[in-house]
Amino acid sequence: MDRFREMSCFVAVVDAGSFVAASEGLRLSKAAVSRCVADLEARLGARLLQRTTRRLSITEAGRAYYARCKQILAEVEEADSAVGEVTGHPVGTLRINAPFSFGIRHLAPLWGAFMARYPDVALDIELSDRLVDVVEEGYDAVIRISRLRDSTLVYRRLASTRIMACATPAYLARAGVPTSVELLADHAVIGYAYAGEGDLWRFATPDGDREVLTRPQLRANNGDTCLAAALADQGISLQPDFLVGDDLAAGRLVEVLPACRGPELGIYVVYPSRKHLSVKVRVLVDFLAEAFVSPSWRRLS
Repeated sequence: MDRFREMSCFVAVVDAGSFVAASEGLRLSKAAVSRCVADLEARLGARLLQRTTRRLSITEAGRAYYARCKQILAEVEEADSAVGEVTGHPVGTLRINAPFSFGIRHLAPLWGAFMARYPDVALDIELSDRLVDVVEEGYDAVIRISRLRDSTLVYRRLASTRIMACATPAYLARAGVPTSVELLADHAVIGYAYAGEGDLWRFATPDGDREVLTRPQLRANNGDTCLAAALADQGISLQPDFLVGDDLAAGRLVEVLPACRGPELGIYVVYPSRKHLSVKVRVLVDFLAEAFVSPSWRRLS
């Protein structure tokens, strides 16, 4: 087995924290990854990882080797990208992170067209609703849905989304329709765990800004889970229009307090601040900007 593959497997295991997670990312079997790391340790004559039935830890020798491997693998990736810089042809792997619901609903349908247009670019896509560190975690690009304030990063706005309070007609028939923001405190609500202000919901109303502290009966770290609970008549959920647009259009949900507007958030593609943007990242940014010129959820509203 070649040294490059050994290094790649070892780094993947350390980054993922387990052989199982590393094997999924590498698209290899757990046995193959384990054998690769074992062969590496045998070749080096040193233990790099301590394995027990409960945990995996890195040795002192492993930490030193990991740091050098990360540097070498990054330089190999840069070498691939350099070919693209000279030829203007994108080459290499793009590591992309995006939120779960947005990634599944609005990005997944795009990747086939991107791969067809740029066959020499490989995609490594991870979905997570947590706030990732673009630089420290080694992503080439990250999709963020927020009010972006981090000036250390470079970004391009792709679209916007409005956060809306929604419920089913059946729930509102049973619990009553709230006529003011303050009355939301008396309703069953479904909370999103990663919301910037937690259980505090804010709205711009005709009479000025209003806020209410809600008491969720269910709280989840994924928008589709919140949406499923709302569609099951379990309460009012505060969700982006890119997620609830289809259900609103079909009448499965209705907007609560339509005269009171929830926050407007930007949808951005974010990438590390570099003096020279690689060709592969540039074509990704341009491709996404083109794809979201007229977002589907805006056409429904």
